[in-house]
Amino acid sequence: MLKRRSLLGGAAAGAGMIMIGRSGAASDVRPDGARAWWKEAVIYEIYPRSFKDQNGDGIGDIPGIIDKLPYIRDLGADTIWLAPIFQSPNRDNGYDISDYKAIMPEFGTMSDFDRLMARASALGIRIILDLVVNHTSDQHPWFQKSRASKDSPYRDYYIWRDSAHGHPPNNWPSAWGGSAWTFEQSAGSSYLHLFSRYQPDLNWDNPAVREEVFSIMKFWLDKGVSGFRMDAITMISKMPSFRDMSPEELKAPEYVYAAGPHLHDYLREMNDRVLSHYDVMTVGEAYGMRAQDIPLFTDSARRELDMVFAFDIVHVDRQGWRKVAWPLSKLKEIYAAAGRPSSPDSWNTVFLDNHDQPRAVSRFGNDTPPFREASAKAIATMLLTQCGTPFIYQGEELGMTNLPFDGLDDFEDVQVPIEWDAKVKRQGVDPEAFFESLKGLGRDNARSPMQWDTTRNAGFTTAHKPWYRVNPNYTEINAQDCLQKPDSVYHHFRDLIAVRRKYPALVHGAYQDLDPNHSAVFFYSRQLDKSKVLVLINMSDRGFTYESPLLATASLVISNMKHHGVAKGVTWLEPWEARVYAA
Repeated sequence: MLKRRSLLGGAAAGAGMIMIGRSGAASDVRPDGARAWWKEAVIYEIYPRSFKDQNGDGIGDIPGIIDKLPYIRDLGADTIWLAPIFQSPNRDNGYDISDYKAIMPEFGTMSDFDRLMARASALGIRIILDLVVNHTSDQHPWFQKSRASKDSPYRDYYIWRDSAHGHPPNNWPSAWGGSAWTFEQSAGSSYLHLFSRYQPDLNWDNPAVREEVFSIMKFWLDKGVSGFRMDAITMISKMPSFRDMSPEELKAPEYVYAAGPHLHDYLREMNDRVLSHYDVMTVGEAYGMRAQDIPLFTDSARRELDMVFAFDIVHVDRQGWRKVAWPLSKLKEIYAAAGRPSSPDSWNTVFLDNHDQPRAVSRFGNDTPPFREASAKAIATMLLTQCGTPFIYQGEELGMTNLPFDGLDDFEDVQVPIEWDAKVKRQGVDPEAFFESLKGLGRDNARSPMQWDTTRNAGFTTAHKPWYRVNPNYTEINAQDCLQKPDSVYHHFRDLIAVRRKYPALVHGAYQDLDPNHSAVFFYSRQLDKSKVLVLINMSDRGFTYESPLLATASLVISNMKHHGVAKGVTWLEPWEARVYAA
């Protein structure tokens, strides 16, 4: 049996913590004097459709979220990121918005949202929303008016191009496959959509569009939300020539889409016009951005965004559509690069799971019964001790796993049939190989209902059938069981969050990989002034002896299992054993 050992003493420090920058400078206070609270935050992402259904219709809702706020507070998270809750025809699970100032009826009402804000505030929890403004739904009134007439004032809200015989105006592909253009017979032109045809791209070069976006942001900020996660924000500025891409560019078109000439101008305008007037945080989805470009967004002197989600981690086991084996050395390189920011005023995000990614324990750990709990705790240790603000996705704290898939009919994601058509039917990719990778990398893995208990539908809903199928392993993996067991994955997450708050080095400390060449051990330090923390993780299914003189005088803070001790710097590491030491 794995046993958790925590040597925490007293309450976690943090409320009165002096904000010290990673370089030792007092760089964590904004020009207006407000604390950069988001650097010390632990953020919990909720996918509302799959979190908790309170009214029994099979779909998660805002009242369900309200009911579970104490659960999130008790975990130790202090900020919630809500995936889209806005009015939507739901072609892409809410990322196709038809009214930015209304709540999707399936989720509740604006009154329900106001109650959520009040209850969260009373519990000391902030709320950030998903801002999806690269595109709208094709059912948005702006697009309906845009497609109705070339003379409509809304025509220029979107990107229309004429082309001969309805052929695409250029060779740009959708991020999900197929052309990025759809011909509208009634309009006599094609419109651009970098994702599905149900998500036409907004024309940010039109000042009226930017004014609309700023109005939307102010609407929610005035309601008290604490910021935004900005979906596909790197794609809002388009290449003005709309030229064809070269064969080389077509191999990774996202890098073209993220290279619009006015991207940074528009982000600075957004900051100046809206964000700088509130004490909020922003985190952008940096799809198509290379690591060296991240400081252009996050350097506080540029006044654009606070953080971004870089895609290095989610590409570690991908080659195009293929799922591939990943060496630990690659993971170490990514974290080492994040630990030496190009600008001292840049700040990172740390995440493994989210609504677009497969389950972390299935991807970075080992989700088979002998190793699932230990590896879930090990990668949680990694998540909560790296440089940057950590993001936890619902169910990650339980060690929830990927779903079993038997065929294409098991997938709900709108992206799947688009990619299948593009890759298998048009490009001749082997269907079995594509399906195998899809099982491991598909977005639906993260979107199955939250596993609350052992009752029908995992306690997610009292409806006969939830909107999407429940993982059949819910009888073994669920919140009720985790809460009752002091050595569960949940309790290890909770203790790690407390450790993170107790040791400022884990938030603001410099990072050093102490054994970059070891193929199974991830051993690194976080140091702030004279305070130093060591993190030692066996990222493998085998046990072995490990030696480091640094361990000889270190004091164990927390471990994910019974500790074997250290003698003269030598210790035995069980498979997926993880320890944090004060050095």
